[in-house]
Amino acid sequence: MELRPFAQAATYIAGEARRGVRERGFFNLVLAGGATPRGVYERLASLELRAQVPWERVRVFWGDERLVPRDHPASNYRMAREALLGRVPLSEQNVFPFPADAPTADEAARKYEGTLRELFPGAVLPAFDLVLLGIGADGHTASLFPGGPECEERTRWCVASLAPPESPPRERVTLTLPALNAARTAAFLVAGEDKRSVLTAVLRPGLEAELPARRVHPTGAVLLFTDLLP
Repeated sequence: MELRPFAQAATYIAGEARRGVRERGFFNLVLAGGATPRGVYERLASLELRAQVPWERVRVFWGDERLVPRDHPASNYRMAREALLGRVPLSEQNVFPFPADAPTADEAARKYEGTLRELFPGAVLPAFDLVLLGIGADGHTASLFPGGPECEERTRWCVASLAPPESPPRERVTLTLPALNAARTAAFLVAGEDKRSVLTAVLRPGLEAELPARRVHPTGAVLLFTDLLP
């Protein structure tokens, strides 16, 4: 896992978008939720960087979502809309949020997987170019929680998950490890002193079975952008 300063993340994303479009015609970006990525998204939407991204050829997805309305304060979609999507010239036709208004998390997951299979026809797994991820204090990533059955899914691209009681809203939908690991690159965004201990654990060899964040192994690089560099 390559470590880089947290402040470099937005510049890196912009550069990867240009490279992806140049090499493959489209750039398939999976956004992370939670509070940590907001600053990165705002930086990416700044006057300096947004002009460097070929937004008309960018497709945006999410790694996970809470089963709440899209205008809810806990919505990952809402955060991304406020910080990034509403501030750049990105076509709504290229934005693919989870159907969080579905009656159940399982139905939302199945609908989202159906959308992904339409966008990646005939693929064994979705070909994301860059997946942005966070790391929770318990070592979870996306909405893949330690010991949860969603971590052992092998065939589906997207499933329902249930967060621990201390992490409401509990009902979630998430991409699975096979879908994440089919990406070209995964980039973790980790900030704040409260993440130092879990980051140390994630970087320690031998914990793959316990910490979902340790089980992310894309086809290319795994990068860690953090303000907790040693």
